[in-house]
Amino acid sequence: MYDPMLFRDRPRPVQIAIGGVVPLLAGAVAGVLVGVSSGAYWGYGALAAVGSVVGGFEHQDGWGAADRGLVAGAIYGTGLLVAHAIAGTHAKVSLGSFPPFLAVVTAIVGMLLSAAGGRIVRIQRERRAAPADPAAE
Repeated sequence: MYDPMLFRDRPRPVQIAIGGVVPLLAGAVAGVLVGVSSGAYWGYGALAAVGSVVGGFEHQDGWGAADRGLVAGAIYGTGLLVAHAIAGTHAKVSLGSFPPFLAVVTAIVGMLLSAAGGRIVRIQRERRAAPADPAAE
């Protein structure tokens, strides 16, 4: 099983890079794609969602992962909106009637996806650590 180093055990600069800079850059790419192609935007969004779940694997459980996902999702959404504004293109996907609310939505989605990843890895760790049942043999 994939057993990454826990996020809390990483050096602070690495935590900042993978917990803040990576979501910001990912959001910026999404912000450019939203003005280019709806299919590319949604496909990239699905890839980012997978990344959020995998990021949750670096935590003990879903609670710690949810905190990281909330912050990373907010950073992602903010990066998306800022990059889209800088690009100055017309959005091929609706950003809603109040686009800044998108950062709240991405924060909540990031929280849920990362929490799911943290929960999955917790279950895997518990199964691996559980002693074999001698009655089942």
